[in-house]
Amino acid sequence: MELRTLRAFVEVVRQGGFSSAAKVLFATQPTVSKAVRQLEDELGVPLLDRIGHRSQLTAAGEIVYRRALLLLAEREGLVAELDDLRGLRRGRLRLGLPPLGASTLFAPLFAVFRARYPGIEIRLTEHGSKRLEEMVLEGELELAGSLLPAKAGFDGQPVRLEPLLAVLPRLHPLAREERIGIGQLSGSPFILFEGGFALNQVLEDACARNGFTPQVAARSGQIDFIIELVAAGMGVAFLPETIARQRATPSVALTLLDEPGTQWHMAIVWRQGSYLSHAARAWLDLTRETYGDAGSLA
Repeated sequence: MELRTLRAFVEVVRQGGFSSAAKVLFATQPTVSKAVRQLEDELGVPLLDRIGHRSQLTAAGEIVYRRALLLLAEREGLVAELDDLRGLRRGRLRLGLPPLGASTLFAPLFAVFRARYPGIEIRLTEHGSKRLEEMVLEGELELAGSLLPAKAGFDGQPVRLEPLLAVLPRLHPLAREERIGIGQLSGSPFILFEGGFALNQVLEDACARNGFTPQVAARSGQIDFIIELVAAGMGVAFLPETIARQRATPSVALTLLDEPGTQWHMAIVWRQGSYLSHAARAWLDLTRETYGDAGSLA
């Protein structure tokens, strides 16, 4: 059994089809199809039910998919350990960062890391925190940015702890308040981030504790666009304090969200008990050197 065929099979499942998997693997669709057929022939069982352009896992396919993820994760760990034999002169860091906060917190670190370790290649992946966590558990990423408290199966190192600010239209009745609770906004439409952003769950949980479900007016992954929607009067949004103050315009008002359990606590997380390469440990050391233990509000 070759890792190449396992990798092709895993990507077909992840991407939902052969064409999308081929793009991720930088291969042709016939090549990917042949690799999956080869794996099925070797194992003697069908792994996918092919229905038109869609493919669905068989019972055997579910078992092979689960085991393949573990094998591929072990392979990445092996490569990382071998890289460590060469110290930090060569190697790679598989790092995932969410769009929210990445430019503010982590962009300045890239130049420092590059200057210190010019032989280390950073392979950066950008997604919402939920998807990044999945990729860490699957072994695709070594480290990822996510919010604390860390979920089961993860270890984490704090990076930044900040309050959230409510971003309100200038004419909103609460725009002049210094601080507000989320319950005071139960009658206002919310503008949230698109699916996969961990901050959404923080806000939805806070609303549930206050006895209401927010009315969502819009979703976006772009901070500037969200602020423009607020300025146009579509609803209210929520951002970490530093990011909100950097991006605010005269058309919106910023008010402290005085609500327990809604602090934005960014961290770097990794799979619990996993081997961390020298490159990963160097990145963690740099974030700790830059931001300390992030144990109190900034």
